[in-house]
Amino acid sequence: MSPKLIDKFKQFDAYAKTLEDFRVKTATGATVTITGAIVMVLLFMSEFHTYMSPNISEELFVDTSKGDKLRINLDIIVPTISCNYLVLDAMDSSGEQHLQMDHNIHKRRLDLDGNPIDEPKRQEIITSSTVRTNISEVAIVQCGSCYGAALNESQCCNTCSEVKEAYHQRRWALPDLSTIEQCKNDESADSADLALKEGCQIYGHMEVNRVGGSFHIAPGKSFTINHIHVHDVQPYSSSVFNTTHIIRHLSFGKSVESANTAPLDGVTGVAKEAVMFQYYIKIVPTMYVKLDKTILHTNQFSVTRHQKAVSGVNAESGMPGAFFSYELSPLMVKYTEKERSIGHLATNICAIVGGVFTVAGIVDALLYHSLNAFHNKIVLGKAG
Repeated sequence: MSPKLIDKFKQFDAYAKTLEDFRVKTATGATVTITGAIVMVLLFMSEFHTYMSPNISEELFVDTSKGDKLRINLDIIVPTISCNYLVLDAMDSSGEQHLQMDHNIHKRRLDLDGNPIDEPKRQEIITSSTVRTNISEVAIVQCGSCYGAALNESQCCNTCSEVKEAYHQRRWALPDLSTIEQCKNDESADSADLALKEGCQIYGHMEVNRVGGSFHIAPGKSFTINHIHVHDVQPYSSSVFNTTHIIRHLSFGKSVESANTAPLDGVTGVAKEAVMFQYYIKIVPTMYVKLDKTILHTNQFSVTRHQKAVSGVNAESGMPGAFFSYELSPLMVKYTEKERSIGHLATNICAIVGGVFTVAGIVDALLYHSLNAFHNKIVLGKAG
């Protein structure tokens, strides 16, 4: 290649070099260089972390899943009502009810300071057929009095709960339990004494139909009369129960870190009197597809909270407790993890290098010329 052609080719050099003898190295230039290098390393680390984390795309479509059960995970503390006097009931829009639900639900007795008293207990659900069998077996031995509340002459009341149920069927007010023979040695009398002297932690999970519904934690014994849900809080009045509660955890389905599956965790409902807490929950079914094509099904939800006093001068209708009503959205959200491209990483790294060097060069030039001008003024001042 001829020397003239090489000289013309050199004209395309955008990075003209100066002789080493004319280069000036300064302390401010070194400071800017080191600072720029540190910034560059931090940006490299941030960009690499972003590259290693998957890119998540979001889709929205109609939920066509059918027949699945909805799993409700909960961990709730009621610090001022004992476990024997606290029940968890669930029901759904299809009409199915789960009264005094204890299956897969544990209750841990707490003292008023929140410390555990004994190990948590799990109680199985008593089915209606079992109750009828036990009643018939007892009836062979004796037939206790219903104290005037029997619907027919053959009806027997051999336990305290049967006397209470007979009075509720008659819609009569219960007399003093100490005057009822079946209630004198009944466990409910002992549990009533501890009703306001202990706290309770209810935790575990339950599976319900995948339709809208509700569940609640409230004092008393629950049952249904003429399709009406009733809580018996005898011998107390519902106004004496402080329904302060702490929601340690509440979710629907599996927990996924990147999804909003438990927004109520850590929420506390504080009451100075008998209060009905109502939580209106909107559940959004969610599908999460991971990089290895594993599919996780869970549910996100949003919540609106409301509370009202059910005792006192300005009391409204209702009963004390924490009531959760949930409704499922007809739409499903799908999150899909995708790998980030190496080209995207290379582009960002080049942008970081060019940006930091350009900014550092501008800062260094400004500092160099400013300090030189300041130094020249000082020299001229001394000379003058």
